[in-house]
Amino acid sequence: MNIRSLTRGDGVVIGAAVVLFIASFLDLSGFDCPAGVNCSSFESPNAWDSLSLLMSIFLAGVIGAALVIVGRAMPGRKVVGLDLGQFGVAFTVFSLWTAFWTIIDADDAGAGLILGLLGALILAAAAIATPMVPALKAPLTGAPRPASPQGVQAPFGAQQQPGQGYGYPGGQQPYGAQPGQPQPYGAQQQPGQADPAQAQAVQSQQPPQARGPQDGGAPAGDFNPFWFAVPVARPLYGEDGSPNPIAELAPGTWYLAVEQHGPGLVAQTQDGRRGVLQDTTGIQRG
Repeated sequence: MNIRSLTRGDGVVIGAAVVLFIASFLDLSGFDCPAGVNCSSFESPNAWDSLSLLMSIFLAGVIGAALVIVGRAMPGRKVVGLDLGQFGVAFTVFSLWTAFWTIIDADDAGAGLILGLLGALILAAAAIATPMVPALKAPLTGAPRPASPQGVQAPFGAQQQPGQGYGYPGGQQPYGAQPGQPQPYGAQQQPGQADPAQAQAVQSQQPPQARGPQDGGAPAGDFNPFWFAVPVARPLYGEDGSPNPIAELAPGTWYLAVEQHGPGLVAQTQDGRRGVLQDTTGIQRG
């Protein structure tokens, strides 16, 4: 799995699962040896000595965290009709529920139960809140700079020279830029053009029949592939119109737009899969 597809919430889920696993090796009981009593033979058990507690609290939380991460990395996978992510969230809630009532019933809870309850609480909260809290939906790592396409054949046989061409990576052209700034998606810039004001002055001196479209956009059917990144995770749907997503575009990763598809784009992932990105608002062009 690409680590750049992980969000901050996913990082919290992974961290809480590690804490929960460590807690399974700690003492379940806080028994103190009375003065004058030989307690050398007494050994406080941990979760691995109780199969019911191990499976219902500690390993249930770890398994739930793994399902949440895998479900968000591979959207569309289901178990008994539920998405992997939803199935994992149910495991984390079950782990928290069992840990809470176990520690309530314990006469003298040890470090294993206390740390297990805290880990299960953080794990369940992060698994539930990540899709809803913008701060947790932010990428765990920063977006990388797109690689130079030197030595890589342009898609659909288009020949692009380094530093030239529509969508050349490294331009950092945000979607919706204003004149005088990098071009937004949908606007066409000629190689060597440095300033839109200069281009307008040159175009005004050309004969009317040599001018481009009045709206300044690319002619219909004249689409040139370009690199882009999404601001938040967005689903990629099949070109056959299937309602189920075939992949999820993650922030911090660059993808290749290969065709126009109505208001959306046909995008290609790093593993070669193609699909339709229906929501193109806020995308960053490379």
